Amino acid sequence: MSLIDTIKQLANKHSEELISIRRHIHQHPELSFEEFKTSEFVCSVLDKHQIPYTKNHVKTGIIALIKGKNPDKKTTLLRADLDALPIEEKNEVSYKSQNVGVMHACGHDVHTASVLGTAIILEQLKHEFEGTVKIMFQPGEELLPGGASLMIQDGVLQNPKVDAAIAQHVFPSMETGKVGFRSGMYMASTDELHITVYGKGGHAAMAGEYNNPLVVAASIIKEIEMQFPFVLDAEGVARNTENNIPTVIAFGQIEGKGATNVIPESVYLAGTFRTMDEAWRKTVKEKIAQIINAICTKYNTKADINIMDGYPFLTNDEQMTAYCKQAAIEYLGKDNVQDLPLRMTAEDFAYITQQVPSCFYRLGTGNKQKGITSGVHTPTFDIDEKALEIASGLMAWMVVNSK
Repeated sequence: MSLIDTIKQLANKHSEELISIRRHIHQHPELSFEEFKTSEFVCSVLDKHQIPYTKNHVKTGIIALIKGKNPDKKTTLLRADLDALPIEEKNEVSYKSQNVGVMHACGHDVHTASVLGTAIILEQLKHEFEGTVKIMFQPGEELLPGGASLMIQDGVLQNPKVDAAIAQHVFPSMETGKVGFRSGMYMASTDELHITVYGKGGHAAMAGEYNNPLVVAASIIKEIEMQFPFVLDAEGVARNTENNIPTVIAFGQIEGKGATNVIPESVYLAGTFRTMDEAWRKTVKEKIAQIINAICTKYNTKADINIMDGYPFLTNDEQMTAYCKQAAIEYLGKDNVQDLPLRMTAEDFAYITQQVPSCFYRLGTGNKQKGITSGVHTPTFDIDEKALEIASGLMAWMVVNSK
């Protein structure tokens, strides 16, 4: 039997176990940096299959090691994220979340279960491949500063030194059985905008006695929108009209605790800034601060400006991505491997891609015939669980077939 057929056979053999693992994790979701029980459960699976690991990295993180032949030849990192989201699940399934208000709505239960499956396969085939596989189960992908960045600080890319990295993400708009790749720049950096404008409150009828911070906040939003105009390209990506760089600046929250006849003392704005160019990223943040200060001066108000640095942009190494894409074609067939457009969403695996040659790809998890179509970060998100078998085997093939 060929090695690829052996991997497919092992993936199928363990598929029911992976479904059980995924459902357990899905039933017991935990928020970012609070994944204590999830971490314990992952350790129990690793123990069951006698896969060595160390734990308590950034409190809940785990690093497992599988040494093949010639273990010092190279080290490949595989990433899985552990955390869930503050969303109330609306699915009526046997494995529905038991933690009120918390749900694996972004598929991290799928990532963890399928990477565990890959580890189980690789442990059984460790005499069939060269090098070492380092598996990172990380906390806090959904919350700044991002668990990946903290795991890097903790030393995950060292001892042994990581030479390449692979990660996947569920993709509900793609049918199960398919995967997608994009070489080069793929996902945006993400910074958070937190602005509090201070005016002078009062009775709305007494126009000469207050300085309305809501007017200032509205002017800030309008001016920033005017200063950074954009057009949508053929892929639906917003690009700045002056330099064609993908750019999104959007405010999603405005809070002024007044009333119909009460002008508030202050107004809070929250938004996001995303792009794919580090020099432009720095320039825009500086210009946003200048715009806010200029408007506040014009209206004789003040503002606290907090622009929180988020994840960098994610870039897929061309050679590594070409290799992984070819492995996927071999494993799934050419018709099941697709090219992906740019995305303005963000991902903390970007920290890894900035330091080692990496490939971050999409795993199809949808099934229109079964009605599995809900997007991530929604209360009805779910997957076709056949994707677990595909994901675990495919990632194992990427590892054992690497040069």
